[in-house]
Amino acid sequence: MKKHSARVAPLSACNSPVLTLTKVEGEDRTRENVVGTTDSQATGGAAGAESSSSRRRIHCCIRVTTLQVRKALWGVVMVMCVCSSWAGTTQLAKLTFKQFDAPFTLTWFATTWNCFFFPLYYIGHLCKNPERQTPRQRFRECCRFFGDDGLTPKVFFTKVAPFGLLWILTNYLYLQALRKINTTDVSALFCCNKAFVFLLSWIVLRDRFMGVRIVAAILAIAGIVMMTYADGFHSHSVIGITFVVASASMSALYKVLFKMVLGSAKFGEAALFLSIVGSANFVFISVVPVILYFTHVEYIGSLEDIPWTYLCGVAGLLFAFNILVNFGIAITYPTLISLGIVLSVPVNAMVDHYTCEIDFNTVRLIAVLIICLGFLMLLLPEDWDQCFIQLSTKLRKRDEPAEGSGETGLNWRGRATTSMSTFAH
Repeated sequence: MKKHSARVAPLSACNSPVLTLTKVEGEDRTRENVVGTTDSQATGGAAGAESSSSRRRIHCCIRVTTLQVRKALWGVVMVMCVCSSWAGTTQLAKLTFKQFDAPFTLTWFATTWNCFFFPLYYIGHLCKNPERQTPRQRFRECCRFFGDDGLTPKVFFTKVAPFGLLWILTNYLYLQALRKINTTDVSALFCCNKAFVFLLSWIVLRDRFMGVRIVAAILAIAGIVMMTYADGFHSHSVIGITFVVASASMSALYKVLFKMVLGSAKFGEAALFLSIVGSANFVFISVVPVILYFTHVEYIGSLEDIPWTYLCGVAGLLFAFNILVNFGIAITYPTLISLGIVLSVPVNAMVDHYTCEIDFNTVRLIAVLIICLGFLMLLLPEDWDQCFIQLSTKLRKRDEPAEGSGETGLNWRGRATTSMSTFAH
């Protein structure tokens, strides 16, 4: 447990994207390389090779800048992919219910696709890693994530099965909401899960208190109330909003409990965990769609009546979305991945505007805007206020030479020191 609890510290539940399990692999090695480069430069300076050290510093700066630009460019691609996959899943699920009104069966079918996570990860492992392991070796190594004994029946029922139920509830309630209200409202209200994550992580994980995130949570709650008021508190609207808020709550609970119980997983461990969730769903939950069929709750006339294209489309887009959200941090920043989720709201609004009759009244628009604003405020880093202070300090320092250019250098230095010490107090 000490090994896993140590990995919780660098990541708080509120800083990573929705339903993200993974952490960036190799970040420790990167830091070691940076320290090694700095030490070598210091040694070169002590030896007198100032020109060579300067070239190394310039090369290091260029290298860091290039890496940041590359991650930013990948981030733009990720934003578009996350936005399109999440909006596509929402729109296609809405169309599916016009021909196949079986939300739980659709949830079961889409969750079963999680079985492909670990096989796809292993294929990537074979292509990238020079030290190739057999599937059994890789499986056993990833199973250490669950403890020294690996994946035992006790671990499965205490640490995996609850998250599988939360996963199914999150998706099922989201699909139920799509049956009641339009996709714009559903996608906007689901963004409230970021605020729920902050509140739960503040209470359960003892995360740092931040005033801006409290304001964001208040905005999210206000947006929920305004969204309910926009349709006049009709029964279908209230039930649909209740479903999507419950889905966002299950998503937040899933994420916070994962951080508390299991910590942060590496890519292979996350892929194995999601594959186990998909396999358990296929083995243990398959009986539920059968019961719903015979009780005519989700009745299907014949196999020919099932729109397999729509079902596979929803499952495939949701599978792609989960891949991007959970493993996209390997190539870009988590904040950009989260940005793709909130950008799906205007995409759904545009689709709804041209495909269905939706009343974008003033109350609904304000509710959507303040929910999205609260989501964006929650993406601010924990030290955003310090960054703002440092930026303002640098701007002041840059303006000081112009103010004191008419005085001697000695007096200017004294004034600069006085102003800085006054600012520090």
